[in-house]
Amino acid sequence: MHYKDLEIWKIARALVIEIHKMTIEDLPKFEMFETGSQIRRSVKSIKANIVEGFTRRQYKQEFIHFLVIAEGSAEETRDHLETLYETGSFKSKEKYMQLHTELSKLIKMIHNFKDVVQKSHLSSK
Repeated sequence: MHYKDLEIWKIARALVIEIHKMTIEDLPKFEMFETGSQIRRSVKSIKANIVEGFTRRQYKQEFIHFLVIAEGSAEETRDHLETLYETGSFKSKEKYMQLHTELSKLIKMIHNFKDVVQKSHLSSK
């Protein structure tokens, strides 16, 4: 199995692309270096931590650690998205709702995946 086979990685990858495009196409110019920059970094961190954790999966505690970081980055991304929408920098309610729903789904999936890895680690002791 490869990390690219993980559903959480596939969803994180799609969100990286969607959020990157959103920050380029839909935000005012001043947000490119403000919250736009922050949300691009946090969404990319989700995917990167899934990859890094998966490559260290033989060490279950490290794998879990990186999944915890990925989950935190997903929460951070959702917070940045909410801030952009609530301040009026991101105006498309439809796109906001779609991205918010996808992020919420991903957060839940990462959390559940982390639990499965944790339980498999505990049962192997």
